[in-house]
Parts: sequence; structure tokens; C-alpha cells
Amino acid sequence: MGLYNKYLLPKLIDWTCSQRPTMKQREKIIPLAHGDVLEIGIGSGLNLPLYDHKKVIRLVGIDPSEALWNENNVDIERLPFEFKFLKAVAEEIPAEDNNFDSVVITYSMCTISDLSRALKEVRRVLKPNGDLIFCEHGRAPDKSVIRWQNLLNPLWKQFSGGCNLNRDIPGLIRGNGFKINRLETMYIPGWKPATFNYWGTASVPGIYV
Repeated sequence: MGLYNKYLLPKLIDWTCSQRPTMKQREKIIPLAHGDVLEIGIGSGLNLPLYDHKKVIRLVGIDPSEALWNENNVDIERLPFEFKFLKAVAEEIPAEDNNFDSVVITYSMCTISDLSRALKEVRRVLKPNGDLIFCEHGRAPDKSVIRWQNLLNPLWKQFSGGCNLNRDIPGLIRGNGFKINRLETMYIPGWKPATFNYWGTASVPGIYV
């Protein structure tokens, strides 16, 4: 699996995540980001052209995979806002407390090993009244699809960089101290066990009052 993970997997992830149905989902939420922005799991930078340059001042993108980041086709020098890539994991965000107006996560919660710890870190680095902006695939609403997700998940993880098919994304967000302010769901075109999407925004209620 070493050569597969190092050379082939980054290209497969980049190809999969750049398919049109997924990109349309990104287009729905990335323009919501504002101010100082942290993107967790920036991957190959597919979201970078979608940010609203009138609203974003600074963007920091983190990802544990430099190989995946190196698949990017974005001219960083031409971005209309300050940008920095950092090799880092979501469970240990290299930033001070209360540092970002928006934290963006797209199609990455499925692979984060300790998602509860990562969301705790998101709460730490968000500024007062900051927004978590997310779009993810996860646990489907249909029992027949859930059965396939649960059955296939152990094998799927082995070949997909640790991606989980069956995570309850809203439950995990709410269970780690966030209030979901907006939530939409749908199957996007594709293989049903991997295409039920959740997207929206969340915040941490009450702690800055």
C-alpha cells in the first residue's frame, strides 16, 4: 500500500473530488467564507478559485498530504488574497485561539481520524461569532443504502485514504459543541453509498455572550 498511497491515491482523490457534481456542491458554500479563513483538508486546492475575493482577506489551507497539495493547478501568486499552505492535521491546528472568521471543511470530515478532537480545535481557532462552513458526504437516510455503507466501509477505508462512508455528519457537528444554523441534504449524482451530501453552516452558541 506504500506506493499506492504515495503515488496513485493523491491522483485518485484529486480526480474524484473534482467531478462536476462535487464541484457544484463546493460552489454553493465556498462563497460564504469571509474575513480571515482557515480551510481544513485543502487537498489540491479545488476550492481556491471559488472564494469571493471581495469577502476574503487571508486564507490558510492545511492538509496532512503534501503529495495531494502538489496536484494543485492554481497559480498561487495570482490569488486576490493572502494565502499560505501548511502541512498539518486538523487535530492540531497550527494557529492561535480566536484567529479565524470562517473555517471551511469540504469532503474531509470523512477522513479525519479523531473528528471530535478536530472539531474542538475548530472551536478554539474560530473568532467570536465565527462560522464553520461545511460540505460533506456521509450517512444516508435510506436503510438499504446504510446497510451497504456499513458493509463496505471497512474495505472502502483501506483504499480511499481512510474515508468513511457512514459518518453522521450533523450528529457529529452538534455533538461537539456546535449549533447548526443552516443544513441542506441531497443525493448528488453518482454511487449512492458515497453521494449523500450534507452542507451548511454552524457556530458555537453562547460562549462569547
